[in-house]
Amino acid sequence: MTKDEELQYHYSKILSLLGEDPQREGLIKTPERVGKAMRFLTQGMTQSPHEILRSAMFKEDYRQMVIVKDIDFYSLCEHHMLPFFGKVHIGYIPNGYITGLSKLPRVVEVFARRLQVQERLTMQIKECIQEALNPLGVIVVIEAQHMCMQMRGVEKQNSLTTTSDFTGAFREAKTREEFMQLITHGR
Repeated sequence: MTKDEELQYHYSKILSLLGEDPQREGLIKTPERVGKAMRFLTQGMTQSPHEILRSAMFKEDYRQMVIVKDIDFYSLCEHHMLPFFGKVHIGYIPNGYITGLSKLPRVVEVFARRLQVQERLTMQIKECIQEALNPLGVIVVIEAQHMCMQMRGVEKQNSLTTTSDFTGAFREAKTREEFMQLITHGR
């Protein structure tokens, strides 16, 4: 049996355990669709974010802050396998090398397309950029809504969770403040 067939088999069993009839007209293809969706939503497990960054590294003497903000992301909480989603803001100060700007959202996508927690997602993005580019500093801020808090449990629809992590030059309060000012400007 292929992995896709196994996923379909198990999702069919889950439907039965939930009291549904997997042979009901509306559910016949559901195990196949859910299996494909889960493979898509966790495809980051087989991708290398370091390779993505290194594929577009350019020698450059620029040593000021580079920011890519409002990067949309969608992930699955590893505790309930429910979605969490929001915005990622990334800043780094080059130290001889820059990367293509589209590569930062791609790194976010790779780490988000795994079973995750927001805290780890924040650290993984920061560590990957630090390791691949060796900049003078990296900062990552994530603002997210968690369906596990909105649809079940405490059911707080308007809650927003913010996490941040930083290295190097961003350890200085003045540098962090400049970054925060730049990502909130215009809101």
